[in-house]
Amino acid sequence: MGGPGRGEHGRHRGGRVGRFLEHGDLRFVVLGLLAEQPRHGYDLIRELEERTGGAYRPSPGVIYPTLALLEDEGFIRPSDGEAGRKLFEVTDPGREALEANRAGVDAIFARMAEAAQGSDSTRPRIARAMSNLGMALSQRLSRRPITPEEIDRVIALIDETATAIEKS
Repeated sequence: MGGPGRGEHGRHRGGRVGRFLEHGDLRFVVLGLLAEQPRHGYDLIRELEERTGGAYRPSPGVIYPTLALLEDEGFIRPSDGEAGRKLFEVTDPGREALEANRAGVDAIFARMAEAAQGSDSTRPRIARAMSNLGMALSQRLSRRPITPEEIDRVIALIDETATAIEKS
């Protein structure tokens, strides 16, 4: 729980819309997002940030324990995902739990949409893209040793992107 201007266990900038989540709400919001489509942990983080126009971004230290809890409860299960990334989907008991809490989840999604409409989403979107790049690099570097040729290619891609951004 956070103080004024803070979302539950995540950054909530500016206090524009009050609290998004009360204690325990994140479980059902994550379940709602997973019911829409299977997702990875970082996909959930990005989706929550996007839906709030950057006003709320939960940390990995909150999302992953929430996923573990939902899995322990039998509400979600891993499904086939990309190498090194665990994709989660909702189970039948998870759908039942979500429906029992549907009104609250819908109300939270409505607050998120309100926040997104009232925000200047340019900076948060760019920050999200930069974060995605950092996460992609971290995941790639952790999978297996990277060859000098692969390092050169990654560096070239980053340099090309930086040049294109400067010229835009």
